[in-house]
Amino acid sequence: MSAYCGKYHDELIANAAYIGTPGKGILAADESTGTIGKRLASINVENVESNRRALRELLFCTLGALQYISGVILFEETLYQKTASGKPFVDVLKEGGVLPGIKVDKGTIELAGTNGETTTQGHDDLGKRCAKYYEAGARFAKWRSVLKIGPTEPSQLAINLNADGLARYAIICQENGLVPIVEPEILVDGPHDIKRCADVTERVVAACYKALNDHHVLLEGTLLKPNMVTPGSDAAKVAPEVVAEYTVRALLRTVPAAVPAIVFLSGGQSEEEATLNLNAMNKLKGKKPWSLSFSFGRALQQSTLKTWQGKEENVQKAQAAFLARCKANSEATLGAYKGDAAQGGLASESLHEKDYKY
Repeated sequence: MSAYCGKYHDELIANAAYIGTPGKGILAADESTGTIGKRLASINVENVESNRRALRELLFCTLGALQYISGVILFEETLYQKTASGKPFVDVLKEGGVLPGIKVDKGTIELAGTNGETTTQGHDDLGKRCAKYYEAGARFAKWRSVLKIGPTEPSQLAINLNADGLARYAIICQENGLVPIVEPEILVDGPHDIKRCADVTERVVAACYKALNDHHVLLEGTLLKPNMVTPGSDAAKVAPEVVAEYTVRALLRTVPAAVPAIVFLSGGQSEEEATLNLNAMNKLKGKKPWSLSFSFGRALQQSTLKTWQGKEENVQKAQAAFLARCKANSEATLGAYKGDAAQGGLASESLHEKDYKY
């Protein structure tokens, strides 16, 4: 049996290619109610629906920002929210030429018999939920698997189970018209060097594509959201050019050319670091059969959040900070970022959280 060829075949291919348009990328605004609560708490703002909506409206309605964005990943609540003036967010995005997406996994659970490794849950009613989200205007989805690097981790068991879980999710999405973003995140936590990260990344990504092929997933209608290949959080940092070289090589060895785009997660890097690393990859000489772009959450929102502080009078300043980050990352997808959006200290703050949970 060949790859998925149902009624959404052409639409999936077109939407995946559109999201991967060079010069554009994804804003990940899919923080769960608990996670956005942590963000709001960091600026002393209460975690209530009206404040969550206000933050997302600030982002989606920033004048000029959507030209740099091809997709926005939403949390279920946000998919159905409206602006203060009553316009559905889905319509705001569509009018700005942005595809709405949706986070569909239900978080991680511990894998019995391992040293704290996890697998991701949410398959049981996934088909029904995808159909409902498509109806509400979503056109792509995201599912995050989490692996860690340790003395004996990731285990082959964790690699296989997470790869299989991502493949099952991907084909269910495609059967319901949603482009699946396949996200096998290898956490940055630990003292390992960049070579170890590269080795693990290659093993994990290779396993994912084996599983995606076994499940007859249409690769042209998918996107990959991997970690960048970097040293661990407790190891010495390396230059963006080194990150670029190791990351692109690991992906060339493992990601089929049929995949239209690779949209990196920022994984707790500072805003500026994530942008410089992406820029270095796009400047790297040599063949890259897919476009290399971004699917950033914290690395697009942090200085915006800090500038906003939940105050109406700061909205314009906060939107200016968001626009600067969107533009910087757009330039990075073209290898044309000059490092001029550093915005004082805010963009250089590390966003690393140990064992990061959504």
